[in-house]
Amino acid sequence: MATKRTGDAALAGDLIEMRGLRGQAPRRGEIVEVLGTGDRPHYRVRWDEQHESSVYPTDGVLVIPAAAHSTG
Repeated sequence: MATKRTGDAALAGDLIEMRGLRGQAPRRGEIVEVLGTGDRPHYRVRWDEQHESSVYPTDGVLVIPAAAHSTG
């Protein structure tokens, strides 16, 4: 099982997972760029369905470090 941590220490290459709405699976994507630091970290994320958006982490957002999900 992957180690999960809060979004404040995320890096490009880490996965991000957002809790789904009731009855829906969580949404998962890869952090491709860290856009903010300090009090307002946020990220550019490429989602599994291949579109990108900015994410400001909040409750229900988990970061899975790249080392925990890499296969090589």
